[in-house]
Amino acid sequence: MSPLFVVLIALAVIVVFVIVRGIRIVPQQRGWVVERLGRFNRVLEPGLNVIIPIVDNVPYRFDLRETPVDIPKQVCITLDNTQVSVDGVLYFQITDARAAAYGTSDPVAAVVQLAQTTMRSTVGHLHLDQVLSSRQELNTEVVNVLDEAAVNWGVKVLRYEIRDISPPEEVLRAMELQITAEREKRAMIARSEGEKQQQINISEGERQQQINLAEGDRQARILEAQGQGKAIQLVAEATASAIGAIATSLQAPGGEQAMRMQVAKDFIIQWGNLAKAGTTVVIPADTGDLSRMVATAMRIADLPVGSAGPSESVK
Repeated sequence: MSPLFVVLIALAVIVVFVIVRGIRIVPQQRGWVVERLGRFNRVLEPGLNVIIPIVDNVPYRFDLRETPVDIPKQVCITLDNTQVSVDGVLYFQITDARAAAYGTSDPVAAVVQLAQTTMRSTVGHLHLDQVLSSRQELNTEVVNVLDEAAVNWGVKVLRYEIRDISPPEEVLRAMELQITAEREKRAMIARSEGEKQQQINISEGERQQQINLAEGDRQARILEAQGQGKAIQLVAEATASAIGAIATSLQAPGGEQAMRMQVAKDFIIQWGNLAKAGTTVVIPADTGDLSRMVATAMRIADLPVGSAGPSESVK
């Protein structure tokens, strides 16, 4: 084997070593930290990168995508000294590979531990009822605290979601009894309100019925009074017309004599009807003298008694 061949083989080995150790292909959304002789040098961008073998080293490789991590279940004590178990899911993203490499030894563990301590602290300031009804507020509080503290770690906390809040069995049974009692209370209130409204509606209906009846009676009385008034007016008009006709007839020749005859006739008829109507009748003492009765009828008409011709005719 010639020396030249040995040199070529050595050069080939060196070239292969340089290619293998000096060329780095970084995937998309990855951050690789390069150290040169133990000190930070740069962060490799996605794509083809060249480093110096032996001199450069890639000790940290981070995934820059959004990453979910489970927060283990832990026991928290509320403000009213009730123990509850809380677990959740944390979503974070490494935005600075250099800070993630040198800000903390394990950014994921740091975020998880801080999420647990923040949750315990937040739950400790709330009553059990508030903890159970304030999940969104708890999530927001954990995200705010983590986002502020994780800046030095190159981590961006996107959101935190509580997966489960589990009070003790005794508390659950007491809550169920309380909920049942509350439902029964609401049912009783609703039933009483319904009965109250029913009574109000009935009384309002009866009141409106009485108003309607009174209004109908008032309208009937008004109409009746109007009818009576109209009838009286018509009777008065007829009477006036009849009196006018009589007055006109009296002005005619022989009208006065005819009126005398009619008045006398009516007077005698009425005396006869009076006698038939009852067993006791008050009559003048001189009933035998019919001329006197006719004279009385004439005086009723307020007319002067004329000759005895008509009286004698009546006789």
